Amino acid sequence: MQPVQAPFPATRFRRARKSQAMRDLVRENTLTPADFIWPVFVRDGEGVSEPIPSMPGVNRLSVDNIVKAAKEAHSLGIPAICLFPYTDPAKKTKDCAEAWNPDNLSNTATRAIKDAVPEMLVMTDVALDPYNIDGHDGFVEDGVIVNDRTVEALVKQALSQADAGADIIGPSDMMDGRIGAMRSALEAEGHQNVLLLSYSAKYASSFYGPFRDAVGASGALKGDKKTYQMDPANSDEALRLIARDLAEGADMVMVKPGMPYLDICRRVKDTFGAPTYAYQVSGEYAMIAGAGQNGWVDGEKVMMESLMCFKRAGCDGILTYFAPEASRLLNN
Repeated sequence: MQPVQAPFPATRFRRARKSQAMRDLVRENTLTPADFIWPVFVRDGEGVSEPIPSMPGVNRLSVDNIVKAAKEAHSLGIPAICLFPYTDPAKKTKDCAEAWNPDNLSNTATRAIKDAVPEMLVMTDVALDPYNIDGHDGFVEDGVIVNDRTVEALVKQALSQADAGADIIGPSDMMDGRIGAMRSALEAEGHQNVLLLSYSAKYASSFYGPFRDAVGASGALKGDKKTYQMDPANSDEALRLIARDLAEGADMVMVKPGMPYLDICRRVKDTFGAPTYAYQVSGEYAMIAGAGQNGWVDGEKVMMESLMCFKRAGCDGILTYFAPEASRLLNN
């Protein structure tokens, strides 16, 4: 007798992959322009669009061109733009006073965007490195980045940004206690509706190199940032930091960098359920954009795949330099 052949399993997963329409129907995660925050670099001048060699396709923009960028973002359905200033080296000092100057580049750009496109959310960066002659996120005393004195300065910086009209303030400095101090100060000064998107799990990463070129910080940095940014080997510590920042009044939390830390994103979202964001940082962008330019990968497809991975990992949104390009593809 011929042996009885077992029937093929009733479950054929390929049935649900047989056409684009079917794949769309069963897709678990979706990506839209509303998932993006677009980081942009602002510099002084007028009519300036200055290419950043280490970030192909990204430019430093003068305030008038930042306004045009905000209008473009709004037309594409991108809800928020995040400002990073390229500060004149002459304005970088030991006391970092330019950080809370009401007329600094970040505050000037914020007011200009809110005047031109009131519906566009403006996110700002709180850290001293764009203004610090030492290149660090905090004050340096006898070779040590000091915490509490830095927090006092960061509070002044955050208040100046809120006064200028910022909707979301992003403390990226990684000093201890800064979220509680900023939340208290914002409440006391009538800025109850300004949100804090805390860079809670920001790692001491080598993926930040092109960003430091973009803001003019590459040559200024003395030493490294390992005494205040996280060790890339640690995961549980990230959860402790997130828990602390939420308890101190953070409205949203961020993991930075993004793609190498998707496991952290997943743990954060599963543990806390809070609005969770990731920053697809400059080094991640440069690798994808550079490889795409050279024809080593299909740049558009890799870009879109990378962004979808953030959603799959539990992120509610992504800070990405690809925001306009990806939004144009999604809208079409």
